Amino acid sequence: MSNAPDETIQEVSATASLDPGTPARVLLIDGHSMAFRAYFALPVENFATTSGQATNAVYGFTSMLINLIRDEDPTHVLVAFDKSAPTHRTQAYPEYKGTRAATPEEFRGQVPLIQQVLDALRIPHVGIEGVEADDILATLATVAQAEGAQVLICSGDRDTLQLVTDQVTVLYPRKGVSDLVRMTPVAVEEKYGVPPQRYPDLAALVGETSDNLPGVPGVGPKTAAKWIGAHGGLDGVIAAAGEIRGKAGENLREHLSQVMLNRQLNALLRDVEVPLTFADLARVPIDREGVHEVFDALQFTVLRDRLLKMIPQEEDDQVSAGALGMTTTVLEPGGLAAWLQARGGRMLALAVDGAGARGAWDAWRVALADGEEVITLDLTALEEADEQALAGWLVDTDRPVLVHDGKPAAHALAARGMPVHGVRGDTLLAAYLCHPDQRSYDLSDLVLRYLKRELPSAQGEQAQGALDLGLAGESDAAADLAARAVAIGELAPVVDTDVRARGAEDLLHRVELPVQEILVDMEAAGIAVDGDHLDGLAAQFDAAVGQAAQAAYDAIGHEVNLGSPKQLQQVLFEELDMPKTRRTKTGYTTDADALAELFAKTQHPFLESLLAHRESIRLRQTVDGLRKTVAADGRIHTTFQQTVAATGRLSSTDPNLQNIPIRTEEGYRIREAFVVGAGYECLLTADYSQIEMRIMAHLSGDQGLIHAFNEGEDLHRFVGSRVFGVDQADVTSAMRAKIKAMSYGLAYGLSAFGLSKQLGIDVGEARGLMEDYFDRFGGVRDYLTGVVEQARRDGYTETILGRRRYLPDLVSDNRQRRDMAERMALNAPIQGSAADIVKVAMIRVADRARREGLASRLLLQVHDELVVEVAPGELEAVTSLLREEMAGAADLSVPLDVSVGSGRTWREAGH
Repeated sequence: MSNAPDETIQEVSATASLDPGTPARVLLIDGHSMAFRAYFALPVENFATTSGQATNAVYGFTSMLINLIRDEDPTHVLVAFDKSAPTHRTQAYPEYKGTRAATPEEFRGQVPLIQQVLDALRIPHVGIEGVEADDILATLATVAQAEGAQVLICSGDRDTLQLVTDQVTVLYPRKGVSDLVRMTPVAVEEKYGVPPQRYPDLAALVGETSDNLPGVPGVGPKTAAKWIGAHGGLDGVIAAAGEIRGKAGENLREHLSQVMLNRQLNALLRDVEVPLTFADLARVPIDREGVHEVFDALQFTVLRDRLLKMIPQEEDDQVSAGALGMTTTVLEPGGLAAWLQARGGRMLALAVDGAGARGAWDAWRVALADGEEVITLDLTALEEADEQALAGWLVDTDRPVLVHDGKPAAHALAARGMPVHGVRGDTLLAAYLCHPDQRSYDLSDLVLRYLKRELPSAQGEQAQGALDLGLAGESDAAADLAARAVAIGELAPVVDTDVRARGAEDLLHRVELPVQEILVDMEAAGIAVDGDHLDGLAAQFDAAVGQAAQAAYDAIGHEVNLGSPKQLQQVLFEELDMPKTRRTKTGYTTDADALAELFAKTQHPFLESLLAHRESIRLRQTVDGLRKTVAADGRIHTTFQQTVAATGRLSSTDPNLQNIPIRTEEGYRIREAFVVGAGYECLLTADYSQIEMRIMAHLSGDQGLIHAFNEGEDLHRFVGSRVFGVDQADVTSAMRAKIKAMSYGLAYGLSAFGLSKQLGIDVGEARGLMEDYFDRFGGVRDYLTGVVEQARRDGYTETILGRRRYLPDLVSDNRQRRDMAERMALNAPIQGSAADIVKVAMIRVADRARREGLASRLLLQVHDELVVEVAPGELEAVTSLLREEMAGAADLSVPLDVSVGSGRTWREAGH
């Protein structure tokens, strides 16, 4: 999925402030009209959730809505929607809107999602059976005018222009939903030559193609406006029809009945019974919890983050009257040791300012909070006694520390010689375990979400005074940091209660927090790289890009921009007359999956070279990304993220070391650039063999799979012999490949259709293969069926260690979302259990290495693989340690098999 950030959003009020005597400002929006425009303005292929739900209309509509509220600052808002039931217009003229194209499949289901967004924003919306949205808007505009309000109508239907007055302005979309033109009385008359109240007369004569209302042949807007002006309106034109000369007059007389019908149909109703009062349209604070739920489901990370940051928190009625309290303490130089001593063993909250980027961490200010009492320390101005006191407290595992996102803080402090070893709570990790599908865990937002209180800000005049040592001229920043420390302290016990309620306490304290400390060490260590080798790879892949491009040109006899979808469409579907791919707004798709499928059908050399060109570009970009992130110490310090994957898997960024191809020659060549660092003997890698299938065997209890693993069989050959009814020795490589694809596919909810595409076989054969599999491995079938039904009852799945993934879409009315939730329910326990086991293995390996005093160090965790830099003389000990501790990371009904290899480079250490 790709959800493009809306760079235009800057701020939005939660409620509009209205000075006494200021007229109300009402915003009325035609929901279906603007949703359709949003759908066609944004490419559907770029806006979808990981479940496959298209979101381009929802995203565009929501972005437009926020912009409107920002720019217009309305006091009242309403969105009106059409209903599918017949209206008085279709009853009078069955052909009304009859030429409109069928609703695009990707648009279906997006209007209910827009309504969910509106509910979360607490903006009223209405649809009435037998009434069009424009009639609702016309009625409410009439009511609002009677209240003395200024009215804005946002609609792409020109019929609303008849509502324009000095009090009513139509915001008409000129392009997409971002470029809105203000149609005032002057603007309407300038564009159409008639005042707004006469616009329906003009439309009756000219017709309206979108509504399937034919006009008078040969009569355009200029002629119609001239007639209306000369005869005082449509009634006058009709009365004088016999006097109008020429072909136009003849056509008018022949089509008078259609003109009068048009005028009847385009007149908007202004007296519809709307189940809302004017007061019901008044803006109220948003439902923050609802925003989280809806925006998380839609995966609108950037849009949600900006929305919440832009809402003035003091106007949120979910925030209690009192803000977070702070009592600031100013210490005399050298007084920190006594202050810390007085705290005893109490849990203190820690906030750090000045944490830098990868490989260049630095801290220059910290805040420590004991309840509401807080101090801040300028680390650049500390006396030696204070610095020693702080360092001693941070390294003492008996002095508990609370943090929010402790990894950057630990890096920054460690860079000043102050490692942190007493972290007992991290509100970021805790919130992640409670809401694993959320995309943002900003502290200020969590304070509002859990405490219904406001995070004080120096700008909000809620934090007072310079707080501490040597902070003259920087009191605002110090106050903000102090506020964060106090907030962490207040938030932690509340989030911990949520953690306990969700059964995640052990995961937090025995898995996530220990792993966080290990990741700090891994990121600080980084991994050494051979810069010359990377430079050589960049040149090779660059040459491969050019060679593939030339081969593509040669295949068609001319050059073409291989990065241009439009030019590729012309070559593929016009020049080469290839089978059409999926149709999009801009033509037939040329995305990677479609081209790979097309090549499988045609084997055309142009497609072969085009795919090679794209792969070479991707590899070159991967290498370039690696080259840019080599730090001054000659090592790459990737950042591991714990709170991105809902299943618990770690992800890697800046650079992403998990996207290096596995088991391809190109991937091997890239891994060859990662080398053992100076002072160390070699790299050692260890990974689990078929860990997810072993977890499947354990969770399903299938005796056939358990027997295969316990006897050390080749799993896929063993299963293949059962499914195909042949001896293991007779299982061909093709049979084994099919079984391997199916076995892993079943664990991820792969359908018969998906399996057929993956294996290049027809759906019937794929379905038969799955049925044969289930006939012989009934435990797997029963488990897969049962896990979905259990998740539907509970609302979540669980891993072996109790990590939950909440799946509300399991009971969704939207089939697409429900199907994807079912696939997630199949996948999450297996992938999540694998992630948990790898994390436990990391903890066991690090703990034992520390106990045995080994100098070797863990550098990377990529998927199910650990990479260790081995100190001289420790290879045998570390090899044994990895095998034993990784194998013992979980007690399953089948053994965990660990493969180990060593070498000078990451490639050589592979196995």
